[in-house]
Amino acid sequence: MNHRPGTRHVGRLTGALLLGALVLGAGASAAAMTSATASSRVHLTLWENYGTEANATATTNLVRAFERRHPDITISVVSQPASNYFSLLQAAAISRTGPDLAVMWTGLFTLQYKSYLQNLKPYVPVADLARMEGLRWTANNFNTATGPYVIPLEDQFYIGFYNKALFAKAHVAGPPTTWSQLMADCQKFKAARITCLYYGAGSQNLGAEFYPWYDLSYLMIGQYSLAQWEGLYNGSIPWSSPGVAAQLTRWHQLYADGYTNKNVITSVGSLVAFGRDKAAMLIKGNWDTAQLYHELGRNLGTFVPPFSTRPMRGVVQFPGDGFSMTSYSQHKAQAALFLQYLTTPAAGRIVAASGLIPDVKGVATTNPVNQAMLTFSARDGLTQFPMLDNVTAPDVVTAGSKLMPELLAGEVSVKSALTQMHQAWQQLPATERGRSWGTYKAQ
Repeated sequence: MNHRPGTRHVGRLTGALLLGALVLGAGASAAAMTSATASSRVHLTLWENYGTEANATATTNLVRAFERRHPDITISVVSQPASNYFSLLQAAAISRTGPDLAVMWTGLFTLQYKSYLQNLKPYVPVADLARMEGLRWTANNFNTATGPYVIPLEDQFYIGFYNKALFAKAHVAGPPTTWSQLMADCQKFKAARITCLYYGAGSQNLGAEFYPWYDLSYLMIGQYSLAQWEGLYNGSIPWSSPGVAAQLTRWHQLYADGYTNKNVITSVGSLVAFGRDKAAMLIKGNWDTAQLYHELGRNLGTFVPPFSTRPMRGVVQFPGDGFSMTSYSQHKAQAALFLQYLTTPAAGRIVAASGLIPDVKGVATTNPVNQAMLTFSARDGLTQFPMLDNVTAPDVVTAGSKLMPELLAGEVSVKSALTQMHQAWQQLPATERGRSWGTYKAQ
C-alpha cells in the first residue's frame, strides 16, 4: 500500500527524557513502564506502505500526536514501496535491521509473517484491546484469546463508488444490484458516451496494473457463502471450478462489450479519471473516500458491486491492516506504548479526521460517504466478508494479481487463467492449505 521509498516524517527529539532500564516480564504491559534517567532518548522507526492514500496522512498525524504525549520518544515514519514491501520487511527481519513498528496486513498475511512479529498480549492491556474491532483476524488460529499481532488502523471496505451526476445524465436511477441490471445500465452509459466502470492502478501502487482483488472479492461473494469461501482456501472449491469460471466470464464481458476503459492494463490514474467525471463507477477501497469526496462532493455515492444474479447479501468489511511490533525491536516497551495509544478514542478521532473509519469502538467516522457504507451494511443486514486476498494463500494472491487484469482485458482466457490459479494452489505446502484458514502455517 505505498508508492515511494523515503522518510515521510522524522519525530522531534524534545523534552526531558526519563526512560531508563526497563524489563517487561510475562504478563506485564507497556502501561506499567516507569521513567528513570534523563539521558535515555528513545528513537523508533515505523515502516508503512500506504502511498498517497488517507492512511498515510493518518499515520503521520498519529505519530505527531503520540510524540506530543511522549516527548521522550520519537518515531521516524519511513515510506516503503508497496510492490515489494513484504520482501523488504522479511529481508530486514533476517538481518534484524528492520523497524520497531511496521504496517502489517491482517488475515493470512499476519500468520505468514508472524515469525518476526511480537505477540501483543503481554504488552497491551486487555481493556485496551477490548476497544478494537476485528482482532480475531490478527491472532493465531484467528482466535482473539491467543493475543493479537496487529493493532488495526481502521475499519475498511472494498466498495463501489458512483458519480450521481453522470447517473442522472445517462438517466440511470441508481446503482445496479444484479448482473443483469449492471449490464443494462452499462449499455445506457455507453450510449451516453460515458465509461461505465473504470479500471487502473490507484493510490496503493501495488503493481503496474490495477489490483483485481477488490472485484474478485465481490465476484466470489456473488457465487459463494462466507462458509464456502474456506473451500477456495483449502481446495474443496478449486479455482478452476465452473462457479468461479462463470463469474469471471461475466466480468470479462464488461470489457468485451466496451463498458470499461480500453486501457485497463496500462492505466495508472483511475482515481483521477473517476474524480474528473470520466466514468460512472469505480471499485476501490474506502481509504480513497476522502480524496474522491473532495473532488465530487455530494455527487459521490457508494454501493455494493452487483456481481450476482440476485441482489448481493454480503459486503467486504474488515480490519485490513494496522501496525505491528517486530520481535527483534530493541525498544519494545516504547513501541508498545504507541500501539496502546492506537486503541484510544483520541487516536480514533485522528483516524476519522483523515477521512477513514476508525476501528476503535464508539468513535464515529466524519465522512458522510463512509457513514453511508456503515449505514447500509447494518440496515440491510449484509453479511460481513473479509477481504479475499487476506484469507487466500499469498502465493495464490500473487498469481491472481498478475492473471486477473489480463483476464479482464482478454489477454488470457478464463480457462487458462483459472488453471494457472489452481496450479499455484497445488504448489503450496500442505501447511498452507489446511482445512480452515486458522490452520495456515507459513514455511
